[in-house]
Amino acid sequence: MTAIDPVCGMEVEESEAEYKTVYQGKTYYFCAPGCLRSFQAEPEKYLSQHGPQGPGGEPEQPHGHEHGHDMG
Repeated sequence: MTAIDPVCGMEVEESEAEYKTVYQGKTYYFCAPGCLRSFQAEPEKYLSQHGPQGPGGEPEQPHGHEHGHDMG
């Protein structure tokens, strides 16, 4: 099953997700440790947005190394 990283909007395969956390009884999956840390620091910030996607359907934050993503 596929989940959406609430920080960057990237698709994450739940069965293979290395980074995840439970918040208010729900499990959230992340593509990288930076996204997990960002969520844990301010979960309501990410849950109160328009979901992981902005109003135009694009991720609200740029996706790249700033979240600790391994691009190689």
